Amino acid sequence: MAETSPLLAVTGLVAGYGGAPILRGIDLSVGPGEIVAVLGANGVGKTTLNKVLSGVLTPSAGEIRFDGERIDGAAAPAIVAAGLVHVPEGRKIFPDLDVHENLELGSYRRARANRAANLARVYDIFPRLAERRRQRAGTLSGGEQQMLAIGRGLMAEPKLLILDEPSLGLSPLLVEQMFTLIRRINTDGLTIMLVEQNVVQSLEIAGRAFVMENGRFVMAGAARDLAADPQLEKAYLGL
Repeated sequence: MAETSPLLAVTGLVAGYGGAPILRGIDLSVGPGEIVAVLGANGVGKTTLNKVLSGVLTPSAGEIRFDGERIDGAAAPAIVAAGLVHVPEGRKIFPDLDVHENLELGSYRRARANRAANLARVYDIFPRLAERRRQRAGTLSGGEQQMLAIGRGLMAEPKLLILDEPSLGLSPLLVEQMFTLIRRINTDGLTIMLVEQNVVQSLEIAGRAFVMENGRFVMAGAARDLAADPQLEKAYLGL
């Protein structure tokens, strides 16, 4: 059987700010239908990687292919239009707009014609948002705001959804619920790149994972293998 081409293929990626390199030669692939976790402590380069993939930051070297087309150097709106959607760390919702208005803005660049059907789908996945559809987003709890940020990403019918630290700042119970929801969204067929500090629960739902340290991947492989590897603590915690 022919091997499926990756949906996202990154080779030799180098990027940074003001000439100071942050990413130092990143190779990464995400196949259709996968959950791939990118793990690492705060400050190792995960957010920089997301910015490059999303077109917010231009790489200084390397190649990014998405759905068969090169996107390194492409503008952020074109990358969204191609189907790569990034839910940023910190949620970045519009606090003075209500839940419904925030969700509608998710389909501004892509899938506008299917807005009504996608709204219904998001409200089905996140019933709490349906209950609060006319509530100002800034008055939602942290967990509800994270649901809203993910729901807004789903409104664009992404081919690949990048989730940047979706569990950050949530209570242990809400973290559990969030990972259950991510697994459900993936089961519906969506490809997900999960960028997280939460190693244990990320490895429970991911098929493959990459561990980043100082702008490089120091471990990569099947999530279950990494979870059982004693080197993970050394790479991740510096032990």
